[in-house]
Amino acid sequence: MQLSESVRKQVLGFQQTEITEYHIYKRLAKKINSPENASIIEQIAEDELRHYNGWKKYTNQDVQPDWFSVWFYYLISVLFGFTFGIKLMERGEENAQENYAGVSSTIPEAIKFQHEEDVHEEQLINMLDEERLRYAGSIVLGLNDALVELTGALAGLTLALQDVKLIALSGLITGIAASMSMAASEYLSTRSEETSKQPVRAAIYTGIAYIVTVALLVLPYLIFDNYILDLVITLSIAVVIIAVFNYYISVAKGESFRARFLEMAGLSLGVAVVSFVIGYFIRQWLGIGV
Repeated sequence: MQLSESVRKQVLGFQQTEITEYHIYKRLAKKINSPENASIIEQIAEDELRHYNGWKKYTNQDVQPDWFSVWFYYLISVLFGFTFGIKLMERGEENAQENYAGVSSTIPEAIKFQHEEDVHEEQLINMLDEERLRYAGSIVLGLNDALVELTGALAGLTLALQDVKLIALSGLITGIAASMSMAASEYLSTRSEETSKQPVRAAIYTGIAYIVTVALLVLPYLIFDNYILDLVITLSIAVVIIAVFNYYISVAKGESFRARFLEMAGLSLGVAVVSFVIGYFIRQWLGIGV
């Protein structure tokens, strides 16, 4: 079949996308310990290679993969989990899939490829079972509770004490105690539920998420001497943590980023404002000067 120059250029782009993803999936399949997950990813890789060869029939030309993308998505998957890496990559491929319809009048098989990309691979990806996503609820519990409780506590302490060392000390003691309490609560809660999650692991995920959040929120008070500046930085860090985590979850689990982000940010900052005001009135009421 003789292709026009513009269609041929598009098809060569499709080929590169398919062969690039083939190499990404093949590398991930070798890295994953779970035989079930490795098998699913191997199957997706073979689909990508089949699509590559399907496009090649029309160009009669081999195309080299985009090696930068191969290693970029491979490293992202290793660092942040293969489900996140794969779904992030598939998000980037959506525009390419929309272009399949543009060449379907010349290459009818493009519709079949698009259908397989849209349906079959999505079904396979949703079959993936990754531990860190199974325990996402435990991580959300630790993060959300730490963000709400610590931003509120630090805001109240900031105006009540107005001493960065005392605020940092109080925040750390409160945060560490609360992290152990939350971990214990998650252990008991998970043990009482009918779930595939292991109580000890759920508690560890909750506790780690909590203590890391506490450390990041208290950090400004250990570095800067201006307590108002420290509070502003702490609240900014809280918003960044909320944004990063919710972006991760929105990609990995296909949930709405905007709704989750606004909910968590609204709760954390709302509690912080109320606590800040309460801290001011308590200080005035008790006449405390530190």
